[in-house]
Amino acid sequence: MERILVIGAAGQIGSELTLALRKVYGNENVFATDIKDAQKDIKRSGPFQILDVMDDKRLIHFVIRYNITQIYLLAAVLSGNAERLPLQAWDINMRSLLNILDLAREVGIKKVFWPSSIAVFGPTTPKTDTPQLTIMEPSTVYGISKLAGERWCEYYIKKHGLDVRSIRYPGLISFKTEAGGGTTDYAVEIFYDAIKYGKYECFLKPDATLPMMFMPDAIRATIELMEADQSKLSVHSSYNVSGISFDPQQLAAEIKKSIHKFQITYKPDFRQVIAESWPETIDDSVARKDWGWESKYDLKKMTKIMLKEIKKKS
Repeated sequence: MERILVIGAAGQIGSELTLALRKVYGNENVFATDIKDAQKDIKRSGPFQILDVMDDKRLIHFVIRYNITQIYLLAAVLSGNAERLPLQAWDINMRSLLNILDLAREVGIKKVFWPSSIAVFGPTTPKTDTPQLTIMEPSTVYGISKLAGERWCEYYIKKHGLDVRSIRYPGLISFKTEAGGGTTDYAVEIFYDAIKYGKYECFLKPDATLPMMFMPDAIRATIELMEADQSKLSVHSSYNVSGISFDPQQLAAEIKKSIHKFQITYKPDFRQVIAESWPETIDDSVARKDWGWESKYDLKKMTKIMLKEIKKKS
């Protein structure tokens, strides 16, 4: 029986991935941890404990005590916040990963999942249908840390035989948790403000096209990759995955179909420069070939669900 540790279970990805993993492996076999308190459904459905991934002694004690076989490391400082606190972000993002990779090697963890990001790409990367293997010259602290992380993961796979798997997530959109300091987070904020105020001031330009993904697709992609036959995986850094690409004005137009009085204005800040360094569309043909990846949500379907679910919370 698999015994799974989710680190960062109170975050945007972790809060939904934990519940999905519990449906697959059983509530009692998925251990949720974070440095902050988690949502009620996380704590009610299975074990939850406050745990700091930077505390390597407590971490290894936890893993041994509960016979952990898989680790999902989701703790990170995201793009916008990383630019405000570059040294702290680098330290947290890198040291947390190295702690887990070393721990996995020492105690024999079967599988590790670590998320990368489209932030690994940069201004010199092809913006349209960005290929799996391409120029990667990130210009942000977050992107630099993710690119370094990809190299560390591949190093530990080749040097120590670890089974480490990773996805380069695009911008993630979820109704369960609010925005957390990322450059693509306007695509979450806009729904809350549309419902609450009927208007939104966007920190990106109207035509800032970026790759996005609805959270149910992201969760499914993660579990499908982790359950894939290792012998079929050709990428040992991080897989490109693609969902939906759109810009703020396209998303606003879709929202306006349901909230007719909705208005959007634009006041680009430092995150616009970050967005301009990232791709517009992603080529995920390698993921499709290796483990059968395929997205299910388009802009229309996602917008309808987001508005419906956030209205329930308001």
